[in-house]
Amino acid sequence: MQDYADIRARNQQKRAKIDFAATERETRKLLVAKNLTKQLGERALFHNLDFTLSPGTRMGLMGPNGSGKTTLLRMLAGDIKADLGTIKRAEGLQVVYFDQHRSLLPLNLSLKEALSPKGDFVLFRGNPIHVNGWCKRFLFSPDLLPLPIGSLSGGERARISIAHLMLQPADVLLLDEPTNDLDIPTLETLEESLLEFPGALVLITHDRCMLDRICNCVLGLGDPEKAEIFPDYAQWEASSQKSPHPKEKKEAPPPPERPKSELSYHEKKELDGIERKITKFEEEVRSLNHLLEEPEIAQNAARLSEICTAISLAETQIEQLYLRWEELEKKRNAKTK
Repeated sequence: MQDYADIRARNQQKRAKIDFAATERETRKLLVAKNLTKQLGERALFHNLDFTLSPGTRMGLMGPNGSGKTTLLRMLAGDIKADLGTIKRAEGLQVVYFDQHRSLLPLNLSLKEALSPKGDFVLFRGNPIHVNGWCKRFLFSPDLLPLPIGSLSGGERARISIAHLMLQPADVLLLDEPTNDLDIPTLETLEESLLEFPGALVLITHDRCMLDRICNCVLGLGDPEKAEIFPDYAQWEASSQKSPHPKEKKEAPPPPERPKSELSYHEKKELDGIERKITKFEEEVRSLNHLLEEPEIAQNAARLSEICTAISLAETQIEQLYLRWEELEKKRNAKTK
């Protein structure tokens, strides 16, 4: 019997222990969005968007590439301002944003520095945990702590990002493609932890199974004049596949009047193409991260270094594009102030 128990224990899949910290505030309205409007150049992303995030709200964002999903998430995080409308946050609201690009950590940082930046201990829910125990929680051997994170796979770096996320108490979690590069055991544990999270959650994911299991509502983007909330993915999908009869299709109202643009012709053209460029670099990062999972590449140090460098360059381009976008938007809207 003891032999059987040993064999069973050895064959059990290990899972990363993911447990999100929450402030567990009691207010029923954590964040209220009213009449949100956002345009990218001359293209409208959404108009007059309304929703409320309360404890227990788990909202999925759906829509084609370029429909404004990441833009809306960054708006909720406070990184981008709405053209029109308001976002009212509960007093002292704590928002944690998981960025799919995971570009905040330099690739030359050691695993120990990445997991425990303040020394040999991390403080989780008020309790100190030694870095050796913390790394095991995310399926890393303590022997790997001196290694630069640039030598790790995309899935391993994703677990590091989740470790950072766990250390931040949150009322609202904003997750942009958190499942990218995760192995199945870690993915299952992530889903279970999100279901137990008592705050509000806004999720972007291409994993339909995760979206169906986690989210209790879906906000559909893509039609700037008709952003709707659905009870689940299936109803959003059914609605998005319906094409209105030409006679029934109403002419979209004009966008809000703006003062004359402060941008030059070339700046306006640049602004019009920024989101397209961002999408291109995001797809490049995803493809490169998948390459890192291939065994032959993991064993080829030169190729591994080349791919990691390419990922870093693409992520830098994405960040620079977002900064340039904000710069051009501020210049264009200067006369509104």
